[in-house]
Amino acid sequence: MKIPIDSVVSKVMFWKGEGTINPGFENDEKKSKSEAKVEMEMTSPEASEEPSRDQWSNPIEFLLSCIAMSVGLGNVWRFPFVALENGGGAFLIPYILVLLLIGKPLYYMELCLGQFASAGSVRVWDLAPAFRGVGYGQAVATWAVVTYYVSLMALTVFYFFASFSSVLPWSVCPPDVQVNCISKDDNVTALGLNASSLVSSADEYFKNEVLKSDPNGLANGIDAPEWRLSLCLLFSWVVLFVILAKGVQSSGKAAYFTALFPYLVLFIMLIRGATLPGSLDGILFFITPRWAKLLDPGVWYAAVNQSFFSLSVGFGSIIMFSSYNSFRHNVYRDAAIISVTDTLTSLLAGFTTFAILGHLAHLLGLPLEEVVKSDGTSLAFISYPEVLSRFDWAPQLFAVLFFLMLFTLGVGSASALTGCIITIICDEFPSFKRWIVTLAVCVVGLLLGLFYVTPQGQYILTLIDHYGAGFIIFILAITEVAAVQWVYGIKNFCRDIEFMLQRKTGIYWKFCWAFLIPVLLAFIFIYGQYKAKPLQASGYVFGPGANAFGICIAVFACLLIPIFFVVEVVRRRDEADSLLEAVRSAFRPNADWCPKDAILRREYQEFKASHKPVLEGIDNPLPPVASSVSLASQNAAPVTQYNTSV
Repeated sequence: MKIPIDSVVSKVMFWKGEGTINPGFENDEKKSKSEAKVEMEMTSPEASEEPSRDQWSNPIEFLLSCIAMSVGLGNVWRFPFVALENGGGAFLIPYILVLLLIGKPLYYMELCLGQFASAGSVRVWDLAPAFRGVGYGQAVATWAVVTYYVSLMALTVFYFFASFSSVLPWSVCPPDVQVNCISKDDNVTALGLNASSLVSSADEYFKNEVLKSDPNGLANGIDAPEWRLSLCLLFSWVVLFVILAKGVQSSGKAAYFTALFPYLVLFIMLIRGATLPGSLDGILFFITPRWAKLLDPGVWYAAVNQSFFSLSVGFGSIIMFSSYNSFRHNVYRDAAIISVTDTLTSLLAGFTTFAILGHLAHLLGLPLEEVVKSDGTSLAFISYPEVLSRFDWAPQLFAVLFFLMLFTLGVGSASALTGCIITIICDEFPSFKRWIVTLAVCVVGLLLGLFYVTPQGQYILTLIDHYGAGFIIFILAITEVAAVQWVYGIKNFCRDIEFMLQRKTGIYWKFCWAFLIPVLLAFIFIYGQYKAKPLQASGYVFGPGANAFGICIAVFACLLIPIFFVVEVVRRRDEADSLLEAVRSAFRPNADWCPKDAILRREYQEFKASHKPVLEGIDNPLPPVASSVSLASQNAAPVTQYNTSV
């Protein structure tokens, strides 16, 4: 079998930064007349300016906002137990590899998309309008997460105010308790009690006093919201409204606190925890590697899950944040800083958590395995409060700091996710005032959040989290990467990055984007569905009705992709010569995929023209885009010469 030499040369040129997955894609000679007209207007020196878009007051606010978004509740209460269940210290190997090969490249890609287009997660699909449904699907997933995420913030508010009591309410058993309850001063070993039959006062307080949880799950329907939690939910949404009402001008200022304050508390808790008896045993229990676990595919699946959702890739919020950057902002540097910071924060939270739990096991006289709770909410609202109540000095102070930290972590992530929804609406309807859109979003979020503060709220949360976040995001992320790197073309995407950042894209990024990420995510998603078990929460197994509701949410979000594909084709049908041409046009970038500044827009067109003889062969030295502006741009500012060294 003979291999054409042209094919070999094109592959070599691609990995050197000169090739393409989608050759000739931009210069299809069958462009619609409408697109050609818009392109002429766009490249003209007299092109009108786009409406001004808000920008971050300074780059630090953007960086801190991204850190506050990525470093959320999942780092503090999820990572330690995911690591523990998947090999302890050995889990760091797959976790860091996944971070480098999937998490960081995806983060960088989304930063570049938003900054180049200066648009949110829907308008950014001007690069391939056929996939605009991906942006709307991400909005559904983001909204699903926001509605329950703020309800978790409401729980932290409840505990925050309860922490000002002279006696912490979760430190003592209620007088009418019907189970074997132990208070903070009880020692299980000294009392000769069977640990398996006991319930701590913190556990009793959380489930029966705060949540008023229904042990029958959703079997008996949904009861009325708990009024105290409803007020805490209202408070949380009011805080989000104040932060988001003025866009990045207000949220950027809040990021100084939401990004930095949690680290202060984590270090205080770590120092305090490390001085307590039994803390070293807890830390060793956390980091002791179990190497055999590395051969288990489930460990790698868990590593992808943790890295993927910790960084918040695939939800659209990263695209939204970077869309408010100046065009030349160095997101290459920011992607490295944020991904490393996220990992180090997870490790810091792990050491802090297990130092505290080691002390708790020492106080109770129990093995650490029996102290460790299996889910994040139990850690945050049972294990941690139980330890805090046993501090000899100022337990109220540490409780206030801890729950204020949790609320701050929640604000950082929730403001980013909510801001993504607001940006989508404001991009589609620029005449709407932002504060009105923000108010409407917060009111709707509050009303939907009331479902999570009912006695069945935690079961609803589990259901929405499973189908509305995890399931959807995997599918949308795979589609997002494939659309950008395979349909728009990795050569075109790397050329856009080079123009924007004055930096060529290396082999590492190209390999991850074009091959590794879509293949690995697809494999992991299929593996996860194959190994899936019946969904349950606190012993309650969800019935067919609840699962059908969750599946409907997931299917609806995924169906938005073909629905908006049809919409884009219909929009082009009248201007195209045929249905096939309308379909092809939907897969090409439209005239809005370009820098929004008129001068940068003209330079971008000239930059593309200067690259095409190299990328597409010397038989076409002056492509149509260049010829359309050859005379009009002779008097324009010269094209900037960029330093393209890696």
